[in-house]
Amino acid sequence: MKKIVCASRFCVLLFGLLLGCLSTVYAAGAAPMELHQVSPSAWYVQGLSALGSTENQNFISNAAFVVTPAGVVVIDALGSPALASRLVAEIKKVTPLPITHVLVTHYHADHIYGLQVFKALGARIIAHRASLLYLNSETARLRLEASREELFPWIDDKTLLVPADDWLNGDKELAIGGVVFQAKSVGPAHTPEDLAFYMPSEKVLFAGDLVFRSRIPFVGGADSRHWITALDQLLAFDTNVIVPGHGPLSNEARKDMQQTREYLVYLRTAMGRATEAMVPFEEAYKNTDWTPFEHLPLFGVANRMNAYNTYLLLEHEAK
Repeated sequence: MKKIVCASRFCVLLFGLLLGCLSTVYAAGAAPMELHQVSPSAWYVQGLSALGSTENQNFISNAAFVVTPAGVVVIDALGSPALASRLVAEIKKVTPLPITHVLVTHYHADHIYGLQVFKALGARIIAHRASLLYLNSETARLRLEASREELFPWIDDKTLLVPADDWLNGDKELAIGGVVFQAKSVGPAHTPEDLAFYMPSEKVLFAGDLVFRSRIPFVGGADSRHWITALDQLLAFDTNVIVPGHGPLSNEARKDMQQTREYLVYLRTAMGRATEAMVPFEEAYKNTDWTPFEHLPLFGVANRMNAYNTYLLLEHEAK
């Protein structure tokens, strides 16, 4: 009997070792995750300018964290539980302190599918109450179903939509671990629930997807008119560094927000002329000069959809 038990334990141990080796292989083949220091107490990881895929584990957005005297505050949770686990490992390289909070800028899949990892560690999740509209929607359910197929094994039937523990209704000053974060409610813009988080002690702004750098923004069902206004509001912060939702850090707030702003203005101007003249979308899109933006990553993937959604939005605004 002892030999059988020992053999069973050996098999379990061997299986664990094999599973560990497979995880190492997966990690080795995945997109690299590299820490970049933002300020004395803040770091971030930069996602790829690409679509989510099994090859990159859906690592297409940024996430950041701040080390406070009492623990770690994470800003956004990345696009899969595997990525969140990798981020936890990177955080442990910086500090042994526990992860106490996650601040969510918005509930798009590439920013929140890792939330369950932080929740399991005991972190409190903070987001805008308007996120509940998405969490309880058919859109969220269908998106998760599609991701379970398209991004397997990184998104599977164990991947969950995780609600916040604390819902904000608007602007609020948060004192976490002795550090102040100013939560700025700027939705509806990129999403209805957009939050930006400003850390005045180090003049760092975590802008979420209100700011895209070095790639075409994802407009989707955004309220582009209010998005432009939201960017103007963010410029009111005395900022040294902006951590965008996508792309590299920004040290020149006005200049680097301008790319996102100019693109949105261009979309609204071009599609606005078309809707006013009742020009069909296909003709309007074909006759628009897109050369100012064609060099940006993901232009071919996102621009047509962005233009179409803006066309529909402007038709609605005109009614």
